[in-house]
Amino acid sequence: MSPRPKKPRICGCRFRGKAFKPIGVPYSEIEKIMLYPDELEALKLCDVDSLSQEEAGHKMGISRGTVQRILASARVKTASALTQCKALVLEKNVCKKGEQP
Repeated sequence: MSPRPKKPRICGCRFRGKAFKPIGVPYSEIEKIMLYPDELEALKLCDVDSLSQEEAGHKMGISRGTVQRILASARVKTASALTQCKALVLEKNVCKKGEQP
């Protein structure tokens, strides 16, 4: 059996550029970590906008548990990039752009 397809997430967070990386290290020589729009949206809603995971889930059109898993993944990736001199590459995937609940 194949896994259930991912439910589209509603992401209102817009980002510019394609990556964040340490200064002075060429992009071709640095390890890259993929950060998906739903992870960025969960970080923004919970950590910047100070919403609860339940409120963030409502805004994104997903359950609180899914927000918790996405948020944990995003925090690990962000902390790893910041502490281990890696690039955060912003991928386009999973979200319905511009849609709001």
